[in-house]
Parts: sequence; C-alpha cells; structure tokens
Amino acid sequence: MRETNQPSRDPGDMTVNSRAGRGYRPIADYAMVGDAQSGALIASDGGVDWLCLPHFDSPAILCRLLDADRGGFLAITPAANPISMTRSYRPASNVLDTTFNLPNGGVTITDAMPFADGDPTPPLDGIWGGHGRHRLIRLVTATKAPATIYLTARIAFDFAATPARIELLPGRGAILDDGAGRFLALRWRGSLIIDDDGVLRGEMPLDRDESTVCVLGWARDQEDALRILDKRNWERQVAETDSAWREWASHCHADGPFAEAILRSALTLKMMTFEPSGAVIAALTTSLPEEIGGVRNWDYRYCWLRDATFTLYALLLVGDRMAAAAFWRWIERTCVPSGAANLQVMYGINGQRDLPERTLDHLSGYRDSRPVRVGNAAADQCQLDIYGELLDAFWFYFQQGRREDSPPIDRGVWELMRDVADHICEVWRFPDQGLWEVRSGPRHFVYSKVMCWVGLDRAIRLCELDEFDAEPSRWIGERDALMEEILARGFNPAINSFTMAYDSSDLDAALLRLPLVGFLPAADARIVGTIDRIQAELRGKFIDRDFHRECRLAQAIAANRPGRHGVGINRIGVDLLGWASVNRQRFATGVV
Repeated sequence: MRETNQPSRDPGDMTVNSRAGRGYRPIADYAMVGDAQSGALIASDGGVDWLCLPHFDSPAILCRLLDADRGGFLAITPAANPISMTRSYRPASNVLDTTFNLPNGGVTITDAMPFADGDPTPPLDGIWGGHGRHRLIRLVTATKAPATIYLTARIAFDFAATPARIELLPGRGAILDDGAGRFLALRWRGSLIIDDDGVLRGEMPLDRDESTVCVLGWARDQEDALRILDKRNWERQVAETDSAWREWASHCHADGPFAEAILRSALTLKMMTFEPSGAVIAALTTSLPEEIGGVRNWDYRYCWLRDATFTLYALLLVGDRMAAAAFWRWIERTCVPSGAANLQVMYGINGQRDLPERTLDHLSGYRDSRPVRVGNAAADQCQLDIYGELLDAFWFYFQQGRREDSPPIDRGVWELMRDVADHICEVWRFPDQGLWEVRSGPRHFVYSKVMCWVGLDRAIRLCELDEFDAEPSRWIGERDALMEEILARGFNPAINSFTMAYDSSDLDAALLRLPLVGFLPAADARIVGTIDRIQAELRGKFIDRDFHRECRLAQAIAANRPGRHGVGINRIGVDLLGWASVNRQRFATGVV
C-alpha cells in the first residue's frame, strides 16, 4: 500500500529552517517514530525536539518542544539552503524519510527506532522478549550530488535540568553522562566540537550517494556506550525495523476509500503501546497546552484505562488481537491484586499507582505556556466512566477479538470484571470528575452515568459466556434504574438534548457516543436532538468538547497534536458527528 498522508507543514512556513514564534515549530509539523517503548518527535527542518529514553515515561533528554531556548534537541541539516522539503513514512511502516531538495542534488534523512535485540518472537506480537535497544537512528544520504551536512545538538538529562558531561571521541562521536550512572552515546563520524554554551556542533562532507549515520542511544554503562559507537550494522537495523512494521501492517485489515488513512492511524496507535508490559499510553508528550498561554498542561505519558480501551478497540477492528491480549495480561498484573474498589483512572506503564504531579519551573513551556508538569494528580480522581469502559472493552474482546488460539484470560480477570459490575451498583449514584477530569469539584456527569449503564449491560451479556459465573439479577435492576434516572435528569427538553451534567443546559461532545454504545438507538428523537444541538452549537472548524471555560480546547492543537485530547476529540467529536449525522438510519438498524 502506498502511503499518501504525510506529516503536515505549516502553510505559512516558507522555509524549512524557519522557526517562527521564538523558535517553536507548529505542533502539526512533527512526525513520530517509535519502538513501542518510547518515541521521538521530528520536525520538518530536521530537528528532533522530543525524546525520552529509555521509556515513554522517562525524563526527557530532548525537550526543545517545551523550551526553545533551553530544551535539548538533535538537528541534522544540509549546509546549503534547501529549495523545498518532502517527507513521508515508508509504505506500511513507521520509518520516516525526509528529503531536502537542494539547488544541486539533495539530502535524505531516514529516521527509525529499532526494536528489541534477541527477541525470540517477532516484534509487535504482544509477547515481550530480548532487551530494548533504546536508540534513534538517523541515516543521512547525499543524492544526485555531493553535499555537506551539519549536526547541532544540545543534550541534557532530566528535562534539561541536569547538564551532560561530554567526552568527545574523534571519528566515533561522544559519550555523555550525568555523573550518577546514566549514559548516552552519540554516534557521529564527522567533525565534532563543543561550543561555549555546551552545544555540540559537527560537520561532514558526503560524496554523491554516500551515506553516514547519527545515532543517539541510551547505554547501561560506559562500556555499553563504547559498543554503540563502534557498531557498524545501522543500515541493517533500519531495514529490519522497516520490515517488522510492514509485517505487522500486513495482518491489518483496512479497505474502502479511507484504507490508507486507517492503516496510518493504526500504525501510529501501535507506536503508543508499551510492548514490555502491554500498557497503552495516552500520548507521547507532557504539557502541550490545551490553549496557547494556558495553564491546562498535563502529563499524558501514562496508561488511562479509558484511553487504552479506545486504542485497543481501534486496533481490534483492524485485526490486532495480540495488543488486546497483552493489555489484559497487564490488567491481571496491575488491577486484579487491588480489586475493583481500588481501580485508578490511570497507571504508570509498568503498573505504578503513585504518579505524583510536580511542575518543572525551569522550562518555559511550549510557546510560553506554563507550567510544565510531570506526573498527574488526576490519577487520584473519581471518574465513574472507567468501569463501563473496562467492561465494554472486555465484552468487545470476546465478541470481536478473541479466537480459540488466543492466550487464556486469567481467572482473576474474570473475577475482577464481576466485581467491577458489583462496584458500579454501589457507586453510580455519586458525582465524579468525569471524562474531562475537571478539577473544580465533582458533578453528576451524564457521560459517566451512561458508561456505568454500559458496564452493567456488558456484564449482563457476559453472563451468557460459560467462563463468567455470576448472577445478573441485581445488575439488571440497577441498569434499569440508571436508564430511568439518566432520561429524567440527563435530558433537557427545553433544548431537546442530553447535557453535560444532570439538571443543566451545558453540552458535551462526548454525548455523541450514546448511540455507539447502545444506550439509545440513533433514530431516537432524543439522540437526533442531541446530535443536531451539538452540531449547531459546538461545531466550529473542530468540535469543542463543551462550553465550560475550564474545558475548552485550542482547535489547532486538537486537530494536529499527537496527543491525548487531539485524538480523543477527533474520535469522539469530529468523526462521530459526521458519522452519526449521516448514518442515523444505519445506527438504528445496527448496520455500521
């Protein structure tokens, strides 16, 4: 399959080396590469402005995304000023090619993050083995004519808070460490110096069709760093990475007029899975603002139960069953021991419960949007919808994803699902912070109530399976009571729409999910009214999730950032609005 959607460029950016807004690139300008353990964000001008190693939730070593003056970066550019730039992912792959077209010839940078070494099973199969390589490989090739390339890098530990000690090794690159046992290796065989500001600067001439490599890798110790500098198989690692992505994509099922976009979305979502544990992160980054200059800047490098189930739903639809199987093994290890009453909204990628939130005051934030945060205090919130999301995902896995040859589900997970349904019966009458994680106090959010209804409905359906030993009579009664209360207090006849919270007139784009989860048919007059009302009042260029001042989302970021709310709003808002509006009859008949 030929990939046609490429990382976008700001239409107003006339030169690929321009960094408007005090050195910041538009969020839409970034492309992601990853190894299902971490990921890098790469701008169209050749700069890598975000990278956490060795894992998604590790302190960043490159974070110019969050401070153009102080944050780390790794840039490779041609010495000659480019006429234009083109870039695209390789077909059915997450290997990225960026070509700078020069007056004579060009320079192509190929970016990839290789998978684990020594894994006895294929990469991306949901079964972890071997050991991670934890590196970004940048192959650079001069095309059609000789070219000189420049390297510029500022690399530091702990989100630029801990300077790196740098040892230059001529012809090999540099070893960087923090003085406390953390090491990085920078492979580069061109010239390399350190300027007065601690910035690494290098230069290398290339003959026509000659290639060189720049590698930034995490090392266990100094000896490991030296081994990285001396490796010679970088082209093979890129080829193996490309092959592994294409092999995974070959098992995905996407057809119709949007098949290419669906596959590209699936490839991106797959990069957000953490293969060693089975967790699924909500976003690659922390603290990208919901509006420029605003303060709602959160750390999304963790596993939200809700967001993970959305991702797994999408991956199951294209045929990736192993990601779901790995996630349920993660649930077994992470959630079963503490029980249903102690489920959290989110966890660390290895199941950590404690995610203390703090601010990094030394960073200015993206385009001066302070504060920059790490950790997330929302882990301690009450968000009732997660129970329904979990039961719905479990039911969907058995309906759509599980096969006879699938790994068995541990008995403890079955018991957890039963206990979650019982817990819904105990808590659904209470207010919560809701899907949007408001920090201004709990309310009776309609979406939360509906998802509690969904949880009980799916638990009742699970009783039809031999593996699920439960008596559903209490669940049936509570499910019916939930429906009655939601219809009485969650629908406002004065505006002919369901509302964000009980007894209010605020709208919420998340309510577009009501027909999709089976709460009411799409042809029901109340659903039709809700769709029409949201379309009339919340639909701009993109859908704002509500009218509440604290919950508004910057439209440009919502559409383009590779982050949690951009993906969430796109799925819950824009796509579903158009889908629901045009296909009400298809919803009503169950043909979707």
